Amino acid sequence: MVTLEKITLENRREMFNLEVGEEQRRFVASNLSSVASCYVLAVNGGHPMPFCVYAGGRMVGFVMIVYGVTGYETPPVAEGNYCVLRLMIDQKYQRRGYGREAMRKVLDYIRTFPAGPARYCWIGYAPGNEAAQRLYESLGFRYGEEIIHRLNGEHRELYSVIEL
Repeated sequence: MVTLEKITLENRREMFNLEVGEEQRRFVASNLSSVASCYVLAVNGGHPMPFCVYAGGRMVGFVMIVYGVTGYETPPVAEGNYCVLRLMIDQKYQRRGYGREAMRKVLDYIRTFPAGPARYCWIGYAPGNEAAQRLYESLGFRYGEEIIHRLNGEHRELYSVIEL
């Protein structure tokens, strides 16, 4: 059974050491970078909600949900809605259904509207990340459009949306 648990003083180092495989590193930021982003968002009016993903009592991943402000260029649907800004399952635990189950738990959590009311949840992913796209579509997300980020050069990202 997959659960979402708060980051604590006791589990933070384990969470920082989780990693995706070499071929996936271009698709996801490190957990350390993501937690630093949580701090920056929180002190700048954002609502970050980071969690460790556990399966059977073992930490297997990390997820970061935000409400409204993401700190990046966003699609129009972002305003007043939730975003799954990060999702990663450690390379040792992939292909076991933990990502899908974690996303179901994330959507259940978001539907409690912990940071405020919303109509949608959206999630961005890199072009070419077919595994992510298939996962999100299987959960009911539908393709939105392309976002062009202009931080440190041009970076393309796709996003998908699900109605809450």
